Amino acid sequence: MKKSLYFIFFMLVSGSLKSQQLTQYSQWSTNHFALNPAHAGIKNCLEVHSLVRMQWVGFDGAPKSGFFNLSLPLPSKRTHFLSARHGFGIRFEADQIGPYFTNRYGIAYAAHFNFSQTTRLSLGINVGMVQFGYDASKSTTILPDPTISKELSLTLPDASFGAWWNGENYYVGLVMNNLLRSRWEDFGTDSRFRIHTYLYGGTRFKLSDKITLLPAALLKIPPYGPVAIDIQGMFDFQKRMNFGVGWRNTDAVILFAGVKVNPRFTVNYSADIVMSAINNQARSSHEISLIFSGCVPENTGTLKCPLF
Repeated sequence: MKKSLYFIFFMLVSGSLKSQQLTQYSQWSTNHFALNPAHAGIKNCLEVHSLVRMQWVGFDGAPKSGFFNLSLPLPSKRTHFLSARHGFGIRFEADQIGPYFTNRYGIAYAAHFNFSQTTRLSLGINVGMVQFGYDASKSTTILPDPTISKELSLTLPDASFGAWWNGENYYVGLVMNNLLRSRWEDFGTDSRFRIHTYLYGGTRFKLSDKITLLPAALLKIPPYGPVAIDIQGMFDFQKRMNFGVGWRNTDAVILFAGVKVNPRFTVNYSADIVMSAINNQARSSHEISLIFSGCVPENTGTLKCPLF
């Protein structure tokens, strides 16, 4: 099975790749900056997000992913109506499937325009590098194969654009990744990164003084292949605890749980219950994330710098 997975992946990257080229995360709605550079410095405090994803547990050579992101506001004064606040961020992401690996390094800038007390438009851009390669030491063949035994590594420029609009009780976002469409010179004549588009949004409903419902949806639109749809609903208990359920049309039902350990640290966990044909070999995927926020809650349980 391990050799089969490597062979399939090698065939995909050797020609014109027609599938998803970006890492998949279930906890996107609690890690917006990992998804959208327009979130850089959107809050009036430092935030640090980290996450590890173990996909298709039990499957040899299965994907392993993770990121570490830092976001903070930049000092700025508003001199007139609609003048912007500014934000800065650092993003690092690592992804590996079998012998193939991808590392992304980026810095992000965003401008935030408040149209009223409750509405805001944010525009952001991320620029950096993507390192893409093949580690021959992680693959074996029955007979020696000079093609598979050759190690490859490419370092290419990378850029993405994001837009975000939110009101008091809703948000919508747009992200365009792989804007530079860099070629993979050593992998094939037409192998390259291709633009992927994300459209997403969410809202909140106050069910009681203590419980809030947070539904959200994400559409991932690759240049080729089917659109992936993530739908989820989270119940939040006074910003101290949350749980929920989600569904991804391509392969999984998702369970979520999170707890605020103290006013600054939050731990979130999610488990994907695999529903696609691959569940014969791997029945689950898992994510755990740690969030540090400088936005300390007031005595009322509300944040001084809320998302909405």
